[in-house]
Amino acid sequence: MNKMLKKLTISFMTAVVALVGLAAAPALAQDRHVVLINETRHAIVAFYASNIGRDTWEENILGEDVLPVGQSVNINVDDGTDACLYDFKAVFDDGESLVRNRIDVCSISTYRYTED
Repeated sequence: MNKMLKKLTISFMTAVVALVGLAAAPALAQDRHVVLINETRHAIVAFYASNIGRDTWEENILGEDVLPVGQSVNINVDDGTDACLYDFKAVFDDGESLVRNRIDVCSISTYRYTED
């Protein structure tokens, strides 16, 4: 009986470890693609996303492209750090910029820039 109990305990512990590993995996494998929607009156000429642990902005995700008024683009903000919280900065064709802080890209799939 003692061997049977030991075998059941080992099986149970193995199952618990496997479940804990599965629960942690989604945080590491989160999709960091976001559809960026421009609902302002100005084209977005540059867009930056940097995880909140950085002191500087990463490169312009749009590159040479522009996000016109009323249009959207699918962006990947994954910087390889497994971070979920990012600061966003949009630069508009009138020279204005708008910064939004602490955007959780692991829990959203769409982000809208509006006039508000």
